[in-house]
Amino acid sequence: MTHTYYIHGMSCDGCRTKVEKTLNSIEGIHAEVSLEPPQAIVHMQKHIPLEQLQSALSAVGKYTISTDSKAPHTDTHQHSHGHHHAAHTGHKHTATPQHGKGTYYCPMHCEGDKTYEKPGNCPVCGMNLEKMPELPTSAKYTCPMHPEIVQNGPGSCPICGMDLVPMQPSDNEENRTYLDLRKKMIVALIFTVPVFLIAMIEMIPNNPLLRIMDVQYWNWVQFGLSLPVVFYAGWLFFERAWQSIISRNLNMFTLIGLGTGVAFIFSIIALLFPNVFPDEFRTHHGSVTLYFEASTVILTLALLGQLMEARAHTQTSSAIKELLKLSPTEAIRIRNGADEKVSIHDIAVGDLLRIKPGDRIPVDGRISDGESSIDESMITGEPIPVDKKSGDAVSSGTINGNKSFVMRAEKVGSETLLAQIINMVNTASRSKAPIQKLADSIAGYFVPIVMIIAFVTFLIWAKWGPPPSLNYGLINAIAVLIIACPCALGLATPMSVMVGVGKGAQSGVLIKNAEALENMDKVNVLIVDKTGTITEGKPSVEKISVQQADENEVLAYIASLNQNSEHPLAQAVLNFAQARHLKWPQTKNFEAVMGKGVTGTVDGKQVALGNKALMESIKAQMNPEIEQAIVAEQKQGKTVSYIAIDGKLIGFVSITDAIKPDSKAAINALQAEGIEVIMLTGDNENTAATVAKELGLSAYKASCLPQDKLNEIKHLQAKGKIVAMAGDGINDAPALTQANIGIAMGTGTDVAIESARITLVKGDLQGIVRAKRLSHAVMKNIRQNLFFAFIYNILGIPVAAGLLYPFFGILLSPMIAALAMSFSSVSVIGNALRLRAIS
Repeated sequence: MTHTYYIHGMSCDGCRTKVEKTLNSIEGIHAEVSLEPPQAIVHMQKHIPLEQLQSALSAVGKYTISTDSKAPHTDTHQHSHGHHHAAHTGHKHTATPQHGKGTYYCPMHCEGDKTYEKPGNCPVCGMNLEKMPELPTSAKYTCPMHPEIVQNGPGSCPICGMDLVPMQPSDNEENRTYLDLRKKMIVALIFTVPVFLIAMIEMIPNNPLLRIMDVQYWNWVQFGLSLPVVFYAGWLFFERAWQSIISRNLNMFTLIGLGTGVAFIFSIIALLFPNVFPDEFRTHHGSVTLYFEASTVILTLALLGQLMEARAHTQTSSAIKELLKLSPTEAIRIRNGADEKVSIHDIAVGDLLRIKPGDRIPVDGRISDGESSIDESMITGEPIPVDKKSGDAVSSGTINGNKSFVMRAEKVGSETLLAQIINMVNTASRSKAPIQKLADSIAGYFVPIVMIIAFVTFLIWAKWGPPPSLNYGLINAIAVLIIACPCALGLATPMSVMVGVGKGAQSGVLIKNAEALENMDKVNVLIVDKTGTITEGKPSVEKISVQQADENEVLAYIASLNQNSEHPLAQAVLNFAQARHLKWPQTKNFEAVMGKGVTGTVDGKQVALGNKALMESIKAQMNPEIEQAIVAEQKQGKTVSYIAIDGKLIGFVSITDAIKPDSKAAINALQAEGIEVIMLTGDNENTAATVAKELGLSAYKASCLPQDKLNEIKHLQAKGKIVAMAGDGINDAPALTQANIGIAMGTGTDVAIESARITLVKGDLQGIVRAKRLSHAVMKNIRQNLFFAFIYNILGIPVAAGLLYPFFGILLSPMIAALAMSFSSVSVIGNALRLRAIS
C-alpha cells in the first residue's frame, strides 16, 4: 500500500535527507521525500499508524507528518538548524538579498540552498561561507563635521568645505576573506621557514647549528617559533576540526586538525618528557624525533590551499558579478520639467527618465520620446545593437547608443529583467545536480574510512616496519590523514554548475537549476511550436477575402471579436482594421474555443473566426470555391482563418508570420548534435508541411490542440526518449510541464523566467543550440572533476600509507601530502574555470 503524507518543518536538503533516512529506518517502509512540495510518498508492506511515523521524526528534529497540506499551528518554523532560511521566515527566499543585508552560503552546498545571515564557516564541511552578490547601490556621503549633510556621490560640504566621506565603508566580503588569509599566510611563512630550516640542517653531518648551542635548545626554539603558526595562523583548522567533531560532520578539517594536532602534541610531550617514550620511538642517536616542522609546514601549506581557493572562488562567480555591474546606481529623473539625479532605489513606476548617449538603462520601461539604438548583448548575447523608437520596450542594464531619449519606468527594483536574471542565476548556481548525489553519498563515508586506514597504517608499520617502527607508523598515519581531501570531491559539481550557469546567463540562456542543466545534456528529441518559436511571432494580415459581403464590414465584425482575445493572430487582425481607421461594434456572448478560434454575436449576427475544426464544430455551410482559395494560401506557408457569419462560410483572412532568420541554421545544428526536431503546431496541414519542408524537418504534426502536444510528448517518453519542449510558456503550458526540459521562448521584459526550466531571453532556436552545447560542456567538466577527485584519493592514500616502500623504498612526507592536498581542490576549481572559454 502507498500513502502520501505532508512533512512540515523541512527547510533545506539536509532536512529532506534526514526525514527520508528516518522514515526508511522503520521496518516495512520505503519512503521517498521531496522538498518542493514537502511530501513523503510512503510504500508500506502493512499499515503503520501515523503516530509511529511522527514518533520517529520527533526523535530527530522538529518535523511534523500529517495528511493535511496545511502546516499545524505549532511553531514548526523554529528549526533545529538555527540559521536563516527562506522556510524559517515563511517567505519565499530570493537569491538577491534585500538592500543592506548580506546573505551567505556554502560553496559546496552541503545543505542545499540554505543561507546564513552572518559570515563564518559551514557547519557541515567547515569551508568559508561565501557572500551572495548584491545589486549595487548608490553610495551616500556625509560631512565628518556636519552629519546633517547627506548626498549621493562624493563632493565637498557646503557648510565647511571639507571633503565628504562615505557613510558606510565599502563591503567587499570576498576581498576581506582573502586579505585575512593572506595576512595569516605571511605570519605562517615568517615562522615556518626557520622551523623547517632548523629541522633540515639537523640532518646535515657536522650540524653547524650545534656549534652555537645544543640540540635540546634548538628544539625549544622550534617550539617557540611554531606557537604563532599553530595558535594564530593555523588555528582556524583546529576550530573547524573541533566543530566537525561535535556536530558529527567529519570533513577535510577533521583530518588536517587530527594529523597536525597529533604531531604537535606528540612533539611537546617528547620535548618535555622524553623518557616516557619506549625505545621504539628513538632514533639511532637515542633521541625522540620531534615533528614541529611537520605541523607548521602542513598548516602553512593547508593555509596556502585556503588562500588559493579564496582567490579562485572570486573567479567562479565572475559572470554574476559582471551582471551586477550592468545595473547603474543612479538615474536622471524628470520632475516638473527639470532633471534631477536620483538613486535607482528612488525610482517609481511611471517616472520619466532621461537616458543620455552611452548611459546604462536603469529600469525596465518604454521609450516615450525619442529613438536610439540599444546594445542588448549583455542580456540576449547578440552583439548587434537594436533600433528602438517611441513605444518600444527597453530593459535595465542595456546600453544606450549615440542618441538621447526619454523613457517611462514600468518595472523597478526586483521586478526588472536584470534583477530577475541575477536572482535566477544566483539560485541556479547554488542548486544541486543529480550527479552530485554520487559524490555526496561517498563523502558521507569518506572521512571515517580515511581515519580507519590511518589507524591501520600505524599498526602495520608499528608491527612490521623497520626501526624506529613507531616513528614510521606515526608519520605515515599522519600522511594518510593529510593527503585525503574530500573537499575536492565536494567542489567537483558546484564549481562547474556556478561557472556554467553564469556563462549561460551572459549568452541569454537562463537555466533554472542544476538538474535542468544535467537533463539538457541527455535530451535526444526537441519538440518545437511554430508561431513565436520557429517564426517571428509577429503575424500580420496579408489580405482579407470575402464573398457576397462588404469587406470592411466583415473586417469590423472580426475585429470586434478579436478585441476580446490575447492570441497573436487576433492582434494582427486588430492592427489591420486600425490601419483602415475602422470602428467596430461590441461583441456579445464571446467565447474562445481552445485550439480552434473565437465566436460571438456582433450586431445580432453569429460571427465565427478560426480554423476548419471550428467551422466543423459550428456546422458551418462550406463554400468549395473559398476552400480552394484557402488551400492555395496555405501551400504558400500562410496561416488562414475561416470567417463564418450566421453559420455560412463567407471568406477568410490570410496571415503571414515570417520564419526567424536563424531557425533553419539552428535546426540543422541541433540535428547534427543527434537531436530529432519535431514541429507540433495548431496550424493546418498545408501550412505546416510548407514550413517543415523549408526548414528540413524530418517530422511534424499539424492541427495539434494543447492536449495533442501533451500526448505526443508522453508517447515519446514511453519509448524512452528524453524530450525537450520549446514553446511560448502559455498555450503550451501542459506540454512544457510534461517534457523532461521545458524551454520558454521570450523577448525583452516579457520573458517568462519562471515558466520553464530554461528560458531563452532572445527567444530564438539558436539559444537552444547554446543551451545544449553548454550543458554538454558542463557535464563533461563535472565528470572530469569527479575523476580527478576520485583518482587522486585512490592513488594518493595508498602511497601515503607506504604501499611503495617495500618495492621502491619510497615514503611520502606529510609535508608533500599537505601540498598535494591543497592543490587538489584548486585543480578542481581551475578545471571548472575553463568553462568560461565556451563560445
